[in-house]
Amino acid sequence: MAETFTALLVEKSEPKTFTRRLTTRSLDDLPEGDLVVRVAYSSLNFKDALSATGHPGVTRKFPHTPGIDAAGTVVSCDSGAFAPGDEVIVTGFDLGMETDGGFGGLIRIPSAWAVRLPDGLSLRESMILGTAGFTAALAVFKLEQAGVMPGDGEILVTGATGGVGSLAVAILAKCGYRVTAATGKASEADFLKGLGATDVVGREAVLEGAEKPMMRERWAGVVDCVGGDTLAAAIKATRYGGAVTCCGLVGSPDLPLNVYPFILRGVSLHGVDSVQCPMEPRLELWKRLAGPWNPGGLEEVASECSLEGLEEKIQAILKGQLRGRTVVNLKA
Repeated sequence: MAETFTALLVEKSEPKTFTRRLTTRSLDDLPEGDLVVRVAYSSLNFKDALSATGHPGVTRKFPHTPGIDAAGTVVSCDSGAFAPGDEVIVTGFDLGMETDGGFGGLIRIPSAWAVRLPDGLSLRESMILGTAGFTAALAVFKLEQAGVMPGDGEILVTGATGGVGSLAVAILAKCGYRVTAATGKASEADFLKGLGATDVVGREAVLEGAEKPMMRERWAGVVDCVGGDTLAAAIKATRYGGAVTCCGLVGSPDLPLNVYPFILRGVSLHGVDSVQCPMEPRLELWKRLAGPWNPGGLEEVASECSLEGLEEKIQAILKGQLRGRTVVNLKA
């Protein structure tokens, strides 16, 4: 008899009606794959909330178990890439999108999606980081590759209280950059300064003067988690030769911008995709996150819930009411 486990199951009852419940599932319910992992921890991302509410841009096949992040212990691996008992991290690829994800006690996936847990991180810490931390690290990596160094000036992080934004602030500060955190939540200034932000500004400060074709040069680099008008304003205010990374669209998927910053200041815009990131940089960035880029104090950005507590957290993240990272403890 196939092993059973508890999972969050999202079901579609009508064309636009989706329900969520905890249920018992079987290994036979999972898709094919050569690697079976017993999940110890997952994390809640905005994409998970979209999947859980039936957003067709994330998940189209139901019933489905969301969870784009998972960390746990190998049960079996037909390819031989891992041995039973190995601890692994899985983020990105199709996990939690059309492939049943980390909000269940077991996942079955291709072994090519998994990363061995690096020395220096616990399974729980890896999920405080999760896709958000990996995305933040990838954005910092792209700034570094573009030649933006710690002594070059201020780095702007937009959407700074969110999962990616808060970890970007912490990683940049750990790497020696001077970080200005932009947020619409003025009450979170102390939280952001505790992560290492030198300055905290409201989102209106980023947008001031954005109606102009170009703005006063200020930012040496930008990690933008918002998109839309905020990203356009950040680009217009980036200094000569600076670089901007883009990894979010909560503000808007549109970019209302002219080409002046690119052809008059040599500003570069770098897209950040953590889903299909190749394995070589993926392994390198997890190694950095476990070592020199580990911001420390990860508990300061983390809260925890069980599978039973996920519904409340899903509603909160959809309303923009969460800060930092939410770890889902499947051992609770």
